[in-house]
Amino acid sequence: MMTTSFDDRDGMIWYDGEMVPWRDAKLHVLSHALHYASSVFEGERVYSGQIFESRAHTERLHKSARLMDFEIPYSVDEIETAKQAVMTASGLRDAYIRPVAWRGSEMMGVSAQDNAIHLAIAAWDWPSYFDAEAKMKGIDLQMAPWRRPAPDMAPTDAKAAGLYMICTLSKHKAEKEGFHDALMLDYRGQVAEATGANIFFLMDDDRIHTPIPDCFLDGITRRTVIDLAKARGYEVVERAIMPEDMTKARECFLTGTAAEVTPVGRIGELTFTPGEICQTLMEDYTALVNKPAAAAAE
Repeated sequence: MMTTSFDDRDGMIWYDGEMVPWRDAKLHVLSHALHYASSVFEGERVYSGQIFESRAHTERLHKSARLMDFEIPYSVDEIETAKQAVMTASGLRDAYIRPVAWRGSEMMGVSAQDNAIHLAIAAWDWPSYFDAEAKMKGIDLQMAPWRRPAPDMAPTDAKAAGLYMICTLSKHKAEKEGFHDALMLDYRGQVAEATGANIFFLMDDDRIHTPIPDCFLDGITRRTVIDLAKARGYEVVERAIMPEDMTKARECFLTGTAAEVTPVGRIGELTFTPGEICQTLMEDYTALVNKPAAAAAE
């Protein structure tokens, strides 16, 4: 992974319809997004030059913007073209790509109807989200001190910047205390997700259980892994999962664009042994995302 600060790198960023030098892609300190979190984004992986589920991510970006009461001034097709231009300019074949849209600086206050909407797209090299050794034996999760909010308390279907504040706080606490990440409950006390990934359990009924995403994102990788599991003949159950239900689980894993499929070895005092299900789905996901373009389109 590159160690250079993200504001001081070589390369180009697509910014409001133009390619600009990386170091020149700036916004004003009084941008509404900085003060009031009026920003939405996507995180996408590029494998062998292909952006995995690119259009699904762009469509979700538009949906998130609408939920935040603004319209991105570029169509899905235009953003798809821009992402490909960014990848060409970057010269990268395996990367992480980040589109982000935000309200500008025309109005400074809670109300911001007249603010311009900006869009930028950057790409950079990014290997595994978790240390390779830790990933193979299962990462350690701490129970987060914060809970995912209810749908009537925040726009929980949006991938919006403000919703990640409690994720940052939870992950910082976990890392300071020797864990890799944190598991968040929701407003009802049900198991929700990790700070940036969905969660699955292989229960003692030999079925894969995962929380219903009714107050957090139904991840694109989550849906992909569910399809892979069903193709293998595994039964997947989406249901409300209480913390005590985790004692019935033998295996546990996270899914996400950054996390991909990552086994979990511990949640608090509970331990899990990454086994056949984790290994199989890791391999199937890796095979899927690395398919040649023609085969992936079939």
